[in-house]
Amino acid sequence: MAIVGTVAKIFAPAKEAPLSERDLDWAVVQKVQAGNVAAFDQLVQKYREHLFSVIYNMTSNREDASDLTQDTLIKAFQAIGRFQGKSSFFTWIYRIAINTTMTFLKKRSRRRYISYENIDEEVSNSEIVERLTATNRTEKGVLVQELQEKLNDSLQKLSPKHRTVVVLHEIEGLEHAEIAEITKTSVGTVRSRLHYAKQQLQLYLKDYLA
Repeated sequence: MAIVGTVAKIFAPAKEAPLSERDLDWAVVQKVQAGNVAAFDQLVQKYREHLFSVIYNMTSNREDASDLTQDTLIKAFQAIGRFQGKSSFFTWIYRIAINTTMTFLKKRSRRRYISYENIDEEVSNSEIVERLTATNRTEKGVLVQELQEKLNDSLQKLSPKHRTVVVLHEIEGLEHAEIAEITKTSVGTVRSRLHYAKQQLQLYLKDYLA
């Protein structure tokens, strides 16, 4: 029986490996490119919230983030015929989002402050913010408003390219290689920008990190 079982396993059809997220996205993209426009909704549903999160943390304004997210999705749909799958769809659409947001930030004429509605939820992954909020419950309740204002001011002082790497790495949790692909830079450049941005934030927030 053991021999029969072994033979059966040898000649049994091999199980196909599950498709990766990249392959799944590429399959949907090909449907859209073939004329199934409705299939694009699958990508919208999958990535809309992620894109909104990135853009919101870059612009600090929900209305602007909503508009820019919509602009990103429209641009992605209009350009999807040129997408060849050489990179992941995730990387491609994030790049569109970042470029769209960077253009917006450059055009924005007046300074706006980040206004986190819930500091614990929005920036819980940031190492610097974790250090800033490492106080007891009473102190935290008293200092939240002051902390928000100082954090707002400090983040706004970063250049858009440095704010980008902070948002993507510290808040969105992306790896250096993913950020490099999205921003079309090297991993070394991403590391350098992130290191510089952290140094600047620590300088701006030195009174709180003491």
